[in-house]
Amino acid sequence: MGILDWLSGRRQEPERPDIPAPPTEDDVRAALVEVADSLSKRNAPPIVRARVQRISTTIEQTLPRLRDIGLGSYDGYSVMTTATDYLPEALDAYLRLPRQWADTRPIEGYKTALMILVEQLDLLAATMDKIFDAANRADAQALIAHGRFLEAKFGHGAQSTMDVGESGTTPPSRPTNTSTNTLDL
Repeated sequence: MGILDWLSGRRQEPERPDIPAPPTEDDVRAALVEVADSLSKRNAPPIVRARVQRISTTIEQTLPRLRDIGLGSYDGYSVMTTATDYLPEALDAYLRLPRQWADTRPIEGYKTALMILVEQLDLLAATMDKIFDAANRADAQALIAHGRFLEAKFGHGAQSTMDVGESGTTPPSRPTNTSTNTLDL
């Protein structure tokens, strides 16, 4: 904005950078499909495929729950970035290496690239499990609370409506047979 623009009252809006929209559920699912395709095409070992499948399954189960806790939440962000960024990046770095070399040569201490990738995948799986558990905890707590309500209402400690007379009072207790008439044999 120049001085003449300022003096004349014309304002020029500053340019705003284009910010991409956050990933949607469909974007997350598409990223998981792309990861699975990449594993097949690039001949990933079974140990890697199994761990990625576990992560993908947990993410798939978590996605509908994220609608309740919010896609913009920290957990929602973690799920989305795991599917669209963290998981593909870890796999790509490993899969670019020659397979024999990656699976047999130590690159950090005594760990091979495969061992390091497995550790990373296990960490992602554990994190996705925790998020899935947290996403389900609210409904689980609601179930527990409802069970407590039912127990208080109809359980052993509650008075049954069958015991209440028409006037709304409890009827007197029934007499018990206290006679000691016994036949002597």
